[in-house]
Formats: sequence, C-alpha cells, structure tokens
Amino acid sequence: MSTNRFSKIVGSGSYLPSIEIKNSHFLNHDFFEPNGQKIETPNEEIIEKFREITGIEERKYATNEQQASDLAYLAAKDALDSSKIDKESIDYILVAHNYGDIKPNSTLTSQLPCLAAKVKNLLQIENPKCIAYDILFGCPGWVQLMIQANYYIKSGDANRVLVIGAETLSRVCDPHDRDSMIYSDGAGATILEACESEEETGILSHAMRTDTKDQAYFLRTDISDNADFEGNSNSHFIKMYGRKIYEYAITNVPGVVKESIDKAGLDIKDIKKILIHQANEKMDEAIGKRLFRLYKEREVPEDIMPIILQKMGNNSVATVPVLYDQIAKGTLNGHSLNPGDYVIFASVGAGMNINSFVYKV
Repeated sequence: MSTNRFSKIVGSGSYLPSIEIKNSHFLNHDFFEPNGQKIETPNEEIIEKFREITGIEERKYATNEQQASDLAYLAAKDALDSSKIDKESIDYILVAHNYGDIKPNSTLTSQLPCLAAKVKNLLQIENPKCIAYDILFGCPGWVQLMIQANYYIKSGDANRVLVIGAETLSRVCDPHDRDSMIYSDGAGATILEACESEEETGILSHAMRTDTKDQAYFLRTDISDNADFEGNSNSHFIKMYGRKIYEYAITNVPGVVKESIDKAGLDIKDIKKILIHQANEKMDEAIGKRLFRLYKEREVPEDIMPIILQKMGNNSVATVPVLYDQIAKGTLNGHSLNPGDYVIFASVGAGMNINSFVYKV
C-alpha cells in the first residue's frame, strides 16, 4: 500500500495571564448605548444578564509587563518544551492576531516587526530558513493558519510549522461599552508536523467562507460610546454589532462545519469533539443544535462541544488552541482525545469569516 503525506499535531501549548478579572470588576462602570445615551439600568442587572447569555464569569488580563508577542512566546515555548521538539527544526512560525502589540493604557498598536518575528527572536531560533509572519483574519485566524500550514506540509514545502494565536483584547476595550466584559487576553500554540501514513490521519478536510457585502463592519474599531471620554482623540476601541454577529454565526457556521465533515466523507455521528471559538455560550449552543439538525439529529451529545470561556473570557484567536491544549494535556475534566477520534476545529469572526477543519487524532 502506498503512503500519503498528512499533517499531525505533535505539540501544543497555551498561556493565560495571571490577572483574574471577575464580573464584579464592572459594577462601577458607566455604560453607554452606541448612540451616546447613558444606560440607567443598574449594573447588577446588566452584569447578570451578560453572564446568563455569554456564560462568562471572569476573564484573564495581561500584566503591564506583557504584550501579545510575550503571550505568544510563552505559548510557543510551552508547546516546544512539552513536545521536546528542537526549535531549530521549525520551518515556519505563523501568528494570528488582530491588534499586534499594545502597551498598557494605550490603544496604539505595533505590528513592526510582526509578532512572528518577535516570537522567533524571543525563542532565539537561529535558523534563517525558519520563516516568520502574521495574518489578520479576525477570531478565525488560528484556524486559518492551521489550514495554511497544512498546505505547506502537504506540498512538501515544510515538515514542521509552529502555529500561534495571541491577543490582548483587554487593551482595546471601551470601558463604557457593555461588550467590553466579553474580551480577554491569552495565547495558544500548536506544532503541525508531516506524517507519512497509509491511512488518512491528521487534517482531512476544511471549509471556509468570507462575507463582506453587508457584514464587513459587524466588528470594527471606533471611538468610545461615551462621546465625552477623554481618550477618544487617539483611541480605537473594538466595537461590534452583537445581535447581527449572533444571527450571522448561527445561520452560517453550521453549514460551513457540515461542508468540512462532508468533504471528509464522514457523518456527524463520527465526530468526537467540536472545538469551536469561545465567544458566547448561548451562541455556541445554538450553532451546535443547528449543525445536528442539518443531519436530522434532534439531540446534541452532552460532551461533544466543551466550553471553557466561563473563567477565560473571549481571547479571540487564542480560544480554540487553548481549548485544544487543555484537552490534549488532560487538564479539562471530562474531556479527552484518543487515537482515531475525529475532531472539528471551527471559528467565526471579523471579516466576517468562518472556517472549519476536520482532524483525525
């Protein structure tokens, strides 16, 4: 039997900052509507409704000494150390983010040099053939880079690719926007390696879509909802049309995930885990239900879609690799992966972009 070249995850790492911000942190905030009108609803009610919808109880913020590249480096180092892989054998370092490095008490971003170059520098990799670059693809950036890394490996251009998602969204949060309670900081990393196998393994298929005609600015940057906020002159905060994003996601993500499953020649009953972007617990549950309905299945298995955002928040490109790392290392109670399991990796976010790939452990 002839062998084929596949891409397998041979190492993973993650880093969540040490500062824990509980929902009570926002009790003294003054919240405003996007039209500039102050919200008079008691903050206790705002926060409780937020928790009921998103599931988030606390989130992690980077320390003043850390930037996104530092978090990316720590996740990458974890992946290299835990896998015992020689850093000089890495062919590509690919980093997904949205805002680059941001210093504390500022929303000004730095993307020169790119975060991947900074990570390579921090890792002290000498190999000049280790190519380092970033992409901006919204929250699905890490998933997109895994798809891209798979192309490199299947083509024979690379044998090992380090793929990282890192973000410090806490530094682009508008303190007067209720949505600021969603965002957090963190980083996740995986090492994808070429594997020769007679049977299909690793990344089997993928599907993607980008919608911009009416959806390009569902997530964007803008000034504070508080028109009198003193930081408005030089700030650009992350802003979103939450309801529109919710409707877009639950309408379109299930179809993209199904497309990736169908391309792999599988059925939803074959899937062991669905690792989806950790943005909103209710949204993820709705996506899961709609996905199973596409296969005429009424019930969603209880443990198929693990959720970790309760204590982590939404750290964008980092949510999926952090989730994978916790399962792979056995630190997420009740969840495990075994050889032969089929896993879905999927995300949705700014662009608007959706992507999904099927992976056989």
